[in-house]
Order: sequence, then C-alpha cells, then structure tokens
Amino acid sequence: MASSAGERLSVLQRHLSCPGREGPRRGTAGHWQPAAASSPSPKDTAGAPSLPRRRQEVLKWNGWGYKDSKFVVHKEDGYHVSFTGNRYKIGNMVLPHFASWVKETLGVDFEDCQPPQPPPQPHQIPQPILHPGLLEEVRALGLSHSLEGEDRLFRAHGHTLAEIFTLREGMFPRIPDLVVWPDGHKQVEKMVELASRHQVVLIPFGGGTSVSGALLCPEEEGRMIISLDTSQMNSILWVDEKNLTARIEAGIIGQDLERQLRARGYTSGHEPDSYEFSSLGGWVATRASGMKKNIYGNIEDLVVQVKVVTPRGTVERYAAGPRLSAGPDIQHFIMGSEGTFGVVTEVTLKIRPLPPVVRYGSIAFPDFSAGVRCMREVALQRCQPASIRLMDNQQFRFGHALKPPTGLMGLLVDGLKKVYITRIRGFDVNKMCVATLLFEGSEQEVTAQENRLYSIALSSGGVPAGAANGERGYMLTFVIAYIRDLGFDYGIVAESFETSVPWDRVYSLCHNVKHRITSECKERGIRHSFVTCRVTQTYDAGACVYFYFAFNYRGLSDPVHVYEEIEGNARNEILACGGSISHHHGVGKVRRQWMNQTVSAPGLGALRAVKEYFDPENIFANGNLL
Repeated sequence: MASSAGERLSVLQRHLSCPGREGPRRGTAGHWQPAAASSPSPKDTAGAPSLPRRRQEVLKWNGWGYKDSKFVVHKEDGYHVSFTGNRYKIGNMVLPHFASWVKETLGVDFEDCQPPQPPPQPHQIPQPILHPGLLEEVRALGLSHSLEGEDRLFRAHGHTLAEIFTLREGMFPRIPDLVVWPDGHKQVEKMVELASRHQVVLIPFGGGTSVSGALLCPEEEGRMIISLDTSQMNSILWVDEKNLTARIEAGIIGQDLERQLRARGYTSGHEPDSYEFSSLGGWVATRASGMKKNIYGNIEDLVVQVKVVTPRGTVERYAAGPRLSAGPDIQHFIMGSEGTFGVVTEVTLKIRPLPPVVRYGSIAFPDFSAGVRCMREVALQRCQPASIRLMDNQQFRFGHALKPPTGLMGLLVDGLKKVYITRIRGFDVNKMCVATLLFEGSEQEVTAQENRLYSIALSSGGVPAGAANGERGYMLTFVIAYIRDLGFDYGIVAESFETSVPWDRVYSLCHNVKHRITSECKERGIRHSFVTCRVTQTYDAGACVYFYFAFNYRGLSDPVHVYEEIEGNARNEILACGGSISHHHGVGKVRRQWMNQTVSAPGLGALRAVKEYFDPENIFANGNLL
C-alpha cells in the first residue's frame, strides 16, 4: 500500500518522537539560505530538541532508550510480556507469544527476577579530579558545565554489554570529572585551547550510543577528564535548496535532524538503528551506515564538508564542490577517527526531497541460502530498494514471537498464509527465512522496482509475503534494543556485533560464526543460548552481516567475561572467513586488538603520525583505535 511523504513522517513520529512536543516552525525568512563566509547566519529555531540537556530526565541511566518505554513481564495467565508507553507502534500492547519463546529458547524462570541496583548515591560515584585554574576559566568564559555525579556518570559510557552490566551491578573506576556543554564552534575552540594549555583530557560526547567502548575513560589516566557534550550544538544553520545541501551543527540527533528537514520537504536519508539518540558528529566520527544507504549512501557519501577542532587548530576543506582532486582527502582522516584527533563541530550534508511514495514489502524464502542468492542477484543487478534485509530462520521466529494479538480476522489471515507457505509452497517453518523491504521514490519508480525485485525473488525460490511484515520489521528495528534490559532482569546477557564480507563468503561466514558461538557455549556448559544473523546493507562486492547473541548466565560467576571470550573467538572466526572487524560500529577499545589484522604496520604508523601532529600532547586521550 502506498503512502505519501506526510504519512511516512507521521509513521516515523509515532515510532520515534516524543508525544506532545510542538512541531517545527518556519523561520521568518520562509526558508533557509546558505550564509556568506564572512557573515554566518543565526541558528535556526525550528523545533525544540527532543531530549533535554540532562538526558537522564528522559532516558534510562542504566539501559537503552526512554524511561517510559520498556518490556514488562506480567504474572497473570501464566506470564505474558507487554511493551509500555506510546512512543512506538507496539506500545501498550500485550505480546502473547514472547514469554513462551523466551522460556523455551533461553530457559528463563520468570520467578527468578534480579532487578538492577538503585541509582548510586553521591558518595558512591568517583570523586572528580579537578584542575582549579581550568575550572575558574570555564566559569569566567560562561561555558555551561556540571560537576554533578549524575551528569558525569551518564557520559561515562556507551551501550556495550559490559558497560550496561557495570551500571546495573557496580560502578566504573573512572568517569569524567567535569561535563561541559559548548553552544557552538567558537566555544569548542575555546575549550580545546583551555584543555591544551592546562593539560587536561577531552572526550567528545554526542548521543552516547557507542557500542565499542569508545566513551570509557582510560583507568590509568591521571589527568582531569572533561566530557565535551555537543548536544547543545543542535541547529541546522542553513539549507541550500539549489545545491541540495545543509550546514548542520554536529550535536544534533537523528530524529531532530529529520524532523526539521522534513518540515521543509527534505530528508538526509540517513537512518541508523540508533537514529533516535545518536548524533551527526557521532555518525561522522564512526563512519556510520544507515538502513537506507542503498538510495542515500553511507555517511561518507553524504558528507560534503566537515569542520573539526583539534589542538593544532580547526581542520576543514574549503572547497564545497561535489568532488576534489587535491591530494588525499583530509576529511577521510576525520571520518572514523572516533574522537582521537579532535571534535567535529559542523557538517555540510547532502539532502534530498522527500520521496512522494513509500511502500513496504517482504519476501519469504525456503531457506537462508536461497535468500542470500537473491540478495546477491539484486546487488548484481543494482536494483536494491531503499532497504532490503534478510533475516535467518532464528530471527524470523524471534520476530514472530514479538507479534501482538491480531484478532479473529488476523488469525484467519495468518492461518491462510501459513497453509499457503507450508503446504502449497512446501516451506519448512524451521528453515524458512524472510527479507523485509522498503521502497522509496515516485509511483513509477517504486512500481518498476517492486516488479523487478519480486521477479528476481521468484527465480530464487522466494514468494512475496506482504507489506505488513515489511513495516513490522522496519519498526522492530527501533525497539529490539530494549529487549536486552528485560533479559538482564532474568539472567540473560545479550549483545550485537557486525561485519562486512565479500559475496562469495557471506553464507559460509554466517554458518561458521553461528556454529563457532554454539560450540563455545557448549564448551562452557551454557545450556541455553541464542544466536542469529541478518544480511543488511548490500554492495557490489559484498554485504554487511549483523549478529545477535544471547545466553542464560545463571550459574556463571562472571558472565561478562564469558561473553567477551566467546565474542572474541567469534571475531577471530569472522576474520578467518574473510570478514572485517566492523562495518559501521567502529573500533573503539573493544575491537582495537584486531587493528593490526585490518591495517598494515605502515598504515597504522601513518595514523599514529596524524594523531601525533593533530594532538601532540594527547589531549584527546580516549584510547580508541590505536
């Protein structure tokens, strides 16, 4: 079923946006124009940020996402699970199949609930190391800052399994000593100059969604550590409607960027899974990828210009043309640098008019190998829709367990679908898999793309499985991260990791990594585990593969260490199968040990030389990458 751009925006707002917030307003000039280099335009005021400066007022301090959105277990009727709040489409709905799936797959005992520790008292939070001279200058310059333990703790971590487990069970040995909120590029320049002069450490903070340990403070660091929170740098400075570019401050989060652009009929098209909370600067710093990269590109394809403040000064490329042949691209030193060189402050980004038509779809395949063959052929013919993601059988059944009640007609329709798939088509529900699809473009473009893609699917043994499954799969992307917090309460640890791999090794890598994880669990006496994968972004020469892994840790004294051992061995298996250490999560500290298997010694030496030049005193000493 087709939907207009306005309907599409309404769907996304229902999934993502805070209810009750005032929508964006058009400025007095009616539209934005690029400012002259000598006369910067004032910040745009279209729409308040979705998240407050003290994010812990709205977001969980020890888990993923909004405080009012979570999975909850109810004891009535032999236990069932629901999802709270109305920010997402499954909000305030009972999920009748999920509790039984969790019990059968992961051996959960719902009588054995161990909630997390309460928020720490001030005396339980590490005391700050303060540099009196610097603090006096921060105050004198009027820089917004905080020494409060809550503010410092919230910016001490990302969202790896180890970090969230620590918040639930203990405390980090080292957290930022001070939080500073600059309001723009000039204040960042002042803060970097202060840090260099007083020899303190700066760790840039965007949305806090890192899953690479990038935000952890190095325990051995004896200098004062400042978290430089860019969240107040959240404006679109101008939009150039002739060249379809926009100048944007790096602290803006994805949902605010899209809301403001869409109010004017545009989109960046960049939608990573962390879209609600991650920042533009974070996307640049990690070389991020979004669900709709097939049309809009990865972040390196979208960036026109980047401005970054280093201890050596501000680094930027002056030319704003679509391409430049002037030596190695300095911007590619910044993209993926993970806060080790400096702070990204502003980005010029490509934008596109909102697509007039958005349609969802899905395809069922008899098994994973048939699905991979179809994905390969789609990439070969370069006819990918905005998003095409292939789930393996385990993930297909997991998604089915998250279905809400469908009513009598829904049951009848589901029954007929099952009869058609299993009896007429002969699919085995324990082997079949599903690809979810998202089409964007004009009516003519979308229709032509649907016809071509479904024809390829049929030749690969697939059958169309309906728009509803595609839309549900797209929506579940935003709520799946909430499940881990529920798992912790019942003795389940879980994490995701990803890789990129050439096409001829996609299937074998998926098979071998899942087998390796299962074997590792058996060797450690883990009785209940779950591992699944999906093929997400596709390219001419390969694809991104995303893994989810969970196990029941009851009886294990150190489940985080056990998990890290197993994932480390899974990562070794990935490399042995021709995969990379990361497609879009980045390196941080978690994957740093594999850098010498990714880049040659002279290449790593060149990165160290760039670091030494930009930051000779190691002010940006977060310990990432190198």
